[in-house]
Amino acid sequence: MKLASWSLHFYRLPYEREVVWANAREDSGLYALLQLVAENGLAGVAEGTIKNTWSGVSPRSLAAAMQDLVVPLLKGLDLRDEAAVSAALARLPENRLAKGLVASACWTLRAAAAGRPLWQLFEGAREAEVCWTVTRRKPAEMAAEAEDYCRRYGFRTLKVKGGQGLETDLAALAAIRAAVGLQVQLYVDANSHYPRSEALEYVQRIAEAGATVAEDPSPLAPDAGFEALQRACGIPILLDASCSTLRDAELYLERGARAVSLKPGRVGLSETRAIQKRIAAHELQSAVGIYAESALGTLVSLQQPASMPAEQTFFLMLRAQVSKLVPEIRGGRIALPEEADFERLVDWEAVKRYKA
Repeated sequence: MKLASWSLHFYRLPYEREVVWANAREDSGLYALLQLVAENGLAGVAEGTIKNTWSGVSPRSLAAAMQDLVVPLLKGLDLRDEAAVSAALARLPENRLAKGLVASACWTLRAAAAGRPLWQLFEGAREAEVCWTVTRRKPAEMAAEAEDYCRRYGFRTLKVKGGQGLETDLAALAAIRAAVGLQVQLYVDANSHYPRSEALEYVQRIAEAGATVAEDPSPLAPDAGFEALQRACGIPILLDASCSTLRDAELYLERGARAVSLKPGRVGLSETRAIQKRIAAHELQSAVGIYAESALGTLVSLQQPASMPAEQTFFLMLRAQVSKLVPEIRGGRIALPEEADFERLVDWEAVKRYKA
């Protein structure tokens, strides 16, 4: 099943309101859609998120990398052969998003060829428990949003974006806890905001406030400092920014890691699948981490199984989609489609309408 043609499409989708990330403010999201078409006519698709401070690419740089460097590596390969595709992509340094898009598109192509949903090929469950990410705002506004989304969608876990200062983060946790009650689990992602010297106190304070997991409380590395932090802080540290690859995960395993965020939108399904298999053997926790995916990207990323509730619910913030199927969230869960051919889910007219 060799590559016959490929195409790359860019679109911008508006948000319901302005979103404040740790390193950006925006009222819309820019996305890339890769389509790989095999000689037998079957196609695979994958979505990437384009943000300067996340993916480090622009539409022009991604298109150039794809055309000049990444797609040529697929020449003559059987795209059904994951090992061959992964080995070819590994020859190229950097270009994380481009290679991840190719890897994920190859996986959706394999599902179409097998005539089976990808979650079945990955031996995952059809239903995925999901959580809502409460982004940075004033504590009262974060609490109101948390209560609203838990009531409407039945979320039992909330990821709270921290990094607004210790007192503000604690105030947000207190307000959210008062709004949603004790039955909803909370964890905090500070996006590496606090110095390493303050990480232990920070994690202990948010744990006292009810957080059950701390994601990237400070800049982390698989070293003695992280090992001491994880040993002393009392709750799992969920690794994200510094743990993108299998090699990263292996280094953290040696330092007593307890939880890893898997991000198919950042590195592709092959890499996250390899990480998940490795850490599952050590009974570590894993989450499918948010990458601000649209509904289409959500349906692809959710194929990756994990032990914690998946963070793929940001599509609720979008006022437009390029997917014919928008997931429904009931009781905090999403039922994955039985459709094996992801290309059929793409609304190509919407891709044109929102072209960037």
